[in-house]
This record gives sequence, C-alpha cells and structure tokens, in this order.
Amino acid sequence: MELITVVVQRKDGQRAIDAALKHGAPGVTSFFGRGTGVRQKLSVFGMFIEAEKQVILIAATKENADKILDGIVKEVELDKPGRGFAYVQTIGRVVGFYEGENGKEPA
Repeated sequence: MELITVVVQRKDGQRAIDAALKHGAPGVTSFFGRGTGVRQKLSVFGMFIEAEKQVILIAATKENADKILDGIVKEVELDKPGRGFAYVQTIGRVVGFYEGENGKEPA
C-alpha cells in the first residue's frame, strides 16, 4: 500500500480530488491548511501563492499509485512552479482498507 499526499492551493483542491478519483483512487480524505515560507520567497519573483491550502490523502495499492499521481500531476499541473506538490510514502500496515465493488481487501 502507498499513501499519496497532495498539497495544492485551495482553489485547485476539488480538481485534484476529481483527478484522483478519475484515475482510480478508491477514495480520498482532505482537509484545509495554511502554508508559510515558500509563498514569501516566490512573491519576490512576482508569483503570488495563496496561503490557503488543501491537503489530500489517498491510500492506494502499489499497482495504482503511479497512475493516480500522474493523473493528478497532469490535471492540476503540479509540474509547474507554485502549483503545489505531492509525494508518495509506503504504508507498512493497514487496517480497514477495502477497494472494489466486491469489498475485496488487498493482499
């Protein structure tokens, strides 16, 4: 299992969630936050980065994690400066994660 974490400007949060679901995420958890640091540095170069963020967490199988992340990167343009960032972590143990129509628990 993998945990995909995506941090985007609040205005892009729903687009990121929609992209995750479209590309195979079984579900998402999201919450709002506030960022500091990079915003001030980039404003010197004329880029305004909103302080309000949306953090999106997606638990996915190893087989689907890259597809889901690639879909989010494409839809929200995370590969462009100031659009947000994402990372993937391995989950060592999971309880209660089910996917698919038949409620199958991953191996």
